[in-house]
Amino acid sequence: MDNLILIICGMAVVTYIPRLLPFLMLSSKDIPARVDSFLKCIPVAAIGALIIPGVFDSTPDLPLAGIAGICFALIIGLWKGGIIIPVLGSVAVTFLVFLL
Repeated sequence: MDNLILIICGMAVVTYIPRLLPFLMLSSKDIPARVDSFLKCIPVAAIGALIIPGVFDSTPDLPLAGIAGICFALIIGLWKGGIIIPVLGSVAVTFLVFLL
């Protein structure tokens, strides 16, 4: 049991250090505008890379359902913003396409 706690603590430290170091090193410096705009695109690209393949794999019998759901999420997300309405709406649209 002691080894398990040491392993968990070690994993926590190893995970926390890469998150803490950039914060400490860059908190007092100004980041150039181009670098800042690039860094702001990373979360969107990562989410896209995680979600897009799952859309096509989740509905292999009817890929149109997944496409309709992601189109709804994209349109409502860009128009209204937020995350709850686009996600719930895309699930509903995908379900409705399955029913039709």
